[in-house]
Amino acid sequence: MIYLKLFISFLQIGLFSIGGGYAALPLIKEQIVDINKWLTITEFTDLVTIAEMTPGPIAINAASFVGNQIGGILGSISATVGCVLPSFIIVMILAQIYFRYKKLKIVTGILEGIRPAVIALIGSAGISILTLAFWGEKGINNIVDINIVAVILFSLGLFILRKWKPNPIYIMLGTGFIGMIIYMIIET
Repeated sequence: MIYLKLFISFLQIGLFSIGGGYAALPLIKEQIVDINKWLTITEFTDLVTIAEMTPGPIAINAASFVGNQIGGILGSISATVGCVLPSFIIVMILAQIYFRYKKLKIVTGILEGIRPAVIALIGSAGISILTLAFWGEKGINNIVDINIVAVILFSLGLFILRKWKPNPIYIMLGTGFIGMIIYMIIET
C-alpha cells in the first residue's frame, strides 16, 4: 500500500510540476510535508540541499530519497517511476505537437504565458526556503529573531555568485565549511 501511495504522490508531483525542479518544490513540499507528513519542514530543507548537491533533477532525487526513507528500495523505485512517468508521456506527446505546429502564434503565446507562472512557483519555493533559513521553523514571528549567520552567509554567497560567477558547488562547499566553523565556535 505504501508503494502505491508513494507512486501516486510523486505521480501528482511529476504531472503538475511544470517548469522544472525549482518549480516543483512547492508541490513536493505539499505532498511530503503537509499531506503525507513523511518529512518535517527541516528534513525537507535538508532534502532540498542534498538533492541540489547531487547529480540529476531535484524532483527525481527527492522521489528517490523519500521513497527510500519510507519504503526502502522498492519505495524509491515506486516514487521515482511515479515522478518520471508523466513527464515521459507528456514530453513525447508535446514533442510531436511542437515540431508539427511550432510556427503557430497560439503555440508561442502559450509558451510565453506559462513563463511568468513558472517564475512565480520558483520564487515561492525560494521565499519558503529563505524564510526557513533566516527564521527557522517558526517563520517570521519577530524580525529580531533572524539568524544573522545565515543572512551573512547568504549575502556573501549571493555577492560572490553575482560578482565572479563561480561554479555554485564552490559556493555551497565554501559556505557550508564556513558555517560549520562558525556554528562550532558559537556552540562551544
